[in-house]
Amino acid sequence: MKNFGKADTLQQEAFEQTNVPKIIGVADSTHYLVGAVDSNKNFIELTEEEEILVVNSLVQAKQLLRNHRYQQTQLEYQTAYDEMCGLESSGHYQEMIKL
Repeated sequence: MKNFGKADTLQQEAFEQTNVPKIIGVADSTHYLVGAVDSNKNFIELTEEEEILVVNSLVQAKQLLRNHRYQQTQLEYQTAYDEMCGLESSGHYQEMIKL
């Protein structure tokens, strides 16, 4: 896990302006993905981490982001059923939440 020092504060601020922290939960799954969405809408790792993280609960995901001093995040729930049944995606539930 990377930690930001004083010299890295500007790097973190630049990251937060272009990348939005995000938690993804998949229906009927026992884990959540924690990362960020970049300006091209790609799901990527947080700047402070070396990879997208997997945690066991929404509480753990939110605490991880709080530990990195994020104040809000995008929360998205996805369902695998549309894809499994060959249907078009009915859309994902998304909201911004405060940490």
